[in-house]
Amino acid sequence: INATKLIRRTNLHKKNDPKSTMLLEFSSTSSYKPGDHLAVYPLNRSELVDGVIKKLRGADNPDVPVELQLMEETTTSNGIVRNWKPHQRLPSCSIRELYQRYLDITTPATPNLLKYFASIATSEEDKKQLTLLATDSASYEEWRHWRYPHLLEVLNQFPSVLPHAALLSAQLSLLQPRYYSISSSQRLNPNEIHLTVAVVQYKTQDGASDLHYGVCSNYLKEVDLNTEVYTVVRSAPGFYLPTDESIPIIAVGPGTGIAPFRGFWQERAALLKEKPGNLGKMWLFFGCRTKDMDLFGEEKDEMVKLNVMDRTFLALSREPGEPKVYVQDLALQESAAIYQLLVKEKGHLYICGDITMAEDVYQTVQNIIQKEGKMRDSEVQSYMLALRDENRYHEDIFGVTLRTAEVHNRSRESARIRLATES
Repeated sequence: INATKLIRRTNLHKKNDPKSTMLLEFSSTSSYKPGDHLAVYPLNRSELVDGVIKKLRGADNPDVPVELQLMEETTTSNGIVRNWKPHQRLPSCSIRELYQRYLDITTPATPNLLKYFASIATSEEDKKQLTLLATDSASYEEWRHWRYPHLLEVLNQFPSVLPHAALLSAQLSLLQPRYYSISSSQRLNPNEIHLTVAVVQYKTQDGASDLHYGVCSNYLKEVDLNTEVYTVVRSAPGFYLPTDESIPIIAVGPGTGIAPFRGFWQERAALLKEKPGNLGKMWLFFGCRTKDMDLFGEEKDEMVKLNVMDRTFLALSREPGEPKVYVQDLALQESAAIYQLLVKEKGHLYICGDITMAEDVYQTVQNIIQKEGKMRDSEVQSYMLALRDENRYHEDIFGVTLRTAEVHNRSRESARIRLATES
């Protein structure tokens, strides 16, 4: 893990836009390639941490360093021996630091944690409701999805639950890093790493809840410049540019899905300076709601002027007075050219964004290849699988839930099985 410093932060939206997407620039000596991810270790919001600490027993001095210990039982020839051992996952630090830096207090409580809360609730009504949530999966799922409560909201909903700091700390999950596609090229920006991050703020219960804040995006929005931020680069070789720079590439990335492609065009700009005239074509399909939300619009235009990119396409889904257009609609309009780049010239396709969009683009590309190549269903499915096997179809999917990922993978796997049985 490396200590990086946030040196610049730019809001890429217009000032009056309630939504916010940031370009974050860090000083860093870490080595990376375009397509890699940066893991960021965030801090929980101070008001949330303070609120939770007020609900805890045994936390009268939250700023004094403590060591969490667990009792271990070992069976020996002399019987059972009990020893207190330091907690393996958590360091010695204050309770405040524990809840701010190390423990996950924003993910909804698990049934096991609710069972513990039921066991210590002093109100019969709280105990009854918590037991139901802990034991009835339908009630739990409905509660979880409707409220999506963080820890303080759970403790406020069941006010007779006052957990002991040590016991609760041992049961909570660790605060996980958040992964973002790197949005820069080391060739063009030595000693820097850039990220493109949408600030996540939302309400649950049909808008009746208090505002919820995405842990990491709001941390990065509010942290002071030149503060140390802990990060680590995670390589993503499945999303790298072709080793042969003359191979054409098509990039599809709505919203913050554009993030890795900024790294791509910066890398190509640096390569073009080193070896003019050797770059294959690059097409970029970008989608957003309105023209005002066109991320890196001027930078993209400049890259086209410099022949770093050949064409850029802008799909607007909420532009006033205009029909809804999505990236896959624009791709269909370029059907013949996409077939030429992808099939005839053995190009690479890169898709970055959420799983629904990725599945729609997959179907669109499949339809384009089938139509332009006059293929039967089994032929085009076989070709799509070959694209993956040849490492020419690349996906960087974020915001994946377990259920959608399972469906996504199952549909692809069933296509493989079907083809195997037909051949």
